[in-house]
Amino acid sequence: MYHYDVQTELVDHLANDIERIWIASPKISFEEARDTSFKKFGVFGFMDVITAKQKQMNKRYWKIIWRFVKEWFTPPKLLITVSIFISVYILLQFPISSYFILGALSIGVIAEIVMLFKVRKQRKFKEENKEKIFLLEDMIGSTKNGYTGLVFINLFNIVSTSRLDFSDSGLFWQLVFSGAITLLIILFNVVNNVLPQKAQELLEENHPEYTLVKKM
Repeated sequence: MYHYDVQTELVDHLANDIERIWIASPKISFEEARDTSFKKFGVFGFMDVITAKQKQMNKRYWKIIWRFVKEWFTPPKLLITVSIFISVYILLQFPISSYFILGALSIGVIAEIVMLFKVRKQRKFKEENKEKIFLLEDMIGSTKNGYTGLVFINLFNIVSTSRLDFSDSGLFWQLVFSGAITLLIILFNVVNNVLPQKAQELLEENHPEYTLVKKM
């Protein structure tokens, strides 16, 4: 199994199960208890543990994202957020605003592709050097490109096919679009800049053993 914390989770489940088997049948050998435990789990049993771990970490990953996103709605970053919102709102007043948005989305998609290649290169290097990698570490490095890249592509398709004229959409929808675009910009910044910069801090926070493992 690739991720170190997932490996640890599986070993912990096996160890606990083997201990229970030994308590129930103290005369059997370790090998017999181990084989019994393996048969009990089976391939799909292990997959259930892995899936549960991935779901748990995915929830934690998004909690971390929203934690940093919410910071942009408190002083002193709130001023920057308001400035972005006003700038986007002013931009939407121009009939050609959809072309600016399409251009920005195109740049975003290209940037995501470039970053994805860099992340895959770094991951390959770690694999070749047999470095222990945590699931959250991998999510901060590579999963972000799956989320934000997909969002950009979908938005690009929506804007290009619907031919929206933001300048003629009315005050309410202009405010809604401005808010959505502002949130997307903040989310992009958090996922692609803030989280990678704070990766080590976040990993130490969520995995106390991270520093010790990396020194091994």
